[in-house]
Amino acid sequence: MRMNETPGPVLMSSQTPMSLDQPLHPESSIAADEIASNLVRLVDSSATATLLFDAGQRVLYANRAAVALAKTVSALDKDRILNSVHDWHPDLLPAEAMHICLTRGDWMGEVLLNVTPGRHLNLMVQLSMLGLGHTWPCGLYVRDLTDDYTREAGLHARNAELEITYAKFKGVQEKAIQSEKLASIGQLAAGVAHEINNPIGYVNSNLSTLQQYVANFMEIVEICSDAIVRSGDPAAVSALEEARRRFDLDFLATDVGQLLTESREGIERVCKIVQDLKEFARGNHKDDWVKADIHKGLDSTLNIAWNELKYKSEVIKTFGDLPPIECLPSELNQVFLNILLNAGHAIKGRGLITVSTGCSNDKIWIAIADDGEGIPEDVLPRIFEPFFTTKPVGSGTGLGLAISYGIVAKHNGKIEVTSVPGQGTLFRIELPTEQPSRPI
Repeated sequence: MRMNETPGPVLMSSQTPMSLDQPLHPESSIAADEIASNLVRLVDSSATATLLFDAGQRVLYANRAAVALAKTVSALDKDRILNSVHDWHPDLLPAEAMHICLTRGDWMGEVLLNVTPGRHLNLMVQLSMLGLGHTWPCGLYVRDLTDDYTREAGLHARNAELEITYAKFKGVQEKAIQSEKLASIGQLAAGVAHEINNPIGYVNSNLSTLQQYVANFMEIVEICSDAIVRSGDPAAVSALEEARRRFDLDFLATDVGQLLTESREGIERVCKIVQDLKEFARGNHKDDWVKADIHKGLDSTLNIAWNELKYKSEVIKTFGDLPPIECLPSELNQVFLNILLNAGHAIKGRGLITVSTGCSNDKIWIAIADDGEGIPEDVLPRIFEPFFTTKPVGSGTGLGLAISYGIVAKHNGKIEVTSVPGQGTLFRIELPTEQPSRPI
């Protein structure tokens, strides 16, 4: 049989369970040879490649699909006569498969054939001993799964793309939700700060008045004391000295002034925090781009974050001369806060945080560095990814730096990070003084 010839049927003379001389049904009048001919035509028209071969692997029959398969997988000359299974392909029939088939009567498995360099076929191969008692001849059925695998690989790739797209969409959605939460919290904080500001204002005013009243009272006490001493009345002078000793008047005169001064300083500190909180939490809309002083934003943010930083770090500011820049001040304050808090978390024990600024041509830069644990090299490329965090579960959302990156990009700026494990981390933010195009 040549590869370009249409194979003819080869009928075996071995015993079969049912004689072809007998019809399948008593009422059938179809002759046995007609049934055999129809069966051969049925197999020959099948899309499954079918071979019939003997113990010497000599091919007794091959249908059209088998001949077509030979043209696809055979490494031999296309005009070569196909006499044995080996002529189809040397690796078409695995040795262990034939052994199992002879033992059990059949075998089924997948075979990977290398057809040409860089091209292979995935075949489903089935062997069946067709003679009685698992004897010869043997049937070989082959189905090409290559297209199925290709479609499956395409589906897996498409599914992976959809999962990535879904993850990105979910990240954007979560980020939007988080931004809404932050905006709501900001509005709430601004409202609370406003409410606190009123009582703090009159307490501060009252303390100032009280300090003046106390000073007046102390002056009156001194005048009265001097008058008693000048009167020369022994009983009155004795009573005065007793009162001074009993109430420790000299100490009170000194301490009450210090107490009132410290109280006023504390109230002024609270007023500053409230004012910074109002400034920090002030909501922005798309038309709220203003010229702002970056140093003022850094100072107010440091004031807000100081409670987190003061116990574990010293903060050193090295500010250059900066022009006002066009920006959304509260959003940049959020960036500064995120980086400062991360710097504080990176320091174990006691450390140093430096905040530096400078100007170059039409851009300004802000550098925030710490001498903490640093960021591992394999983690560094991922720190701006949404929801990526190295903190324990429940200790961080992984959104702080992602939001910061988005805010800086919104300002047509860039944010870079360098880090050395065990030595510290440096964040450098560069922003234009004028927006090249009004961000949305």
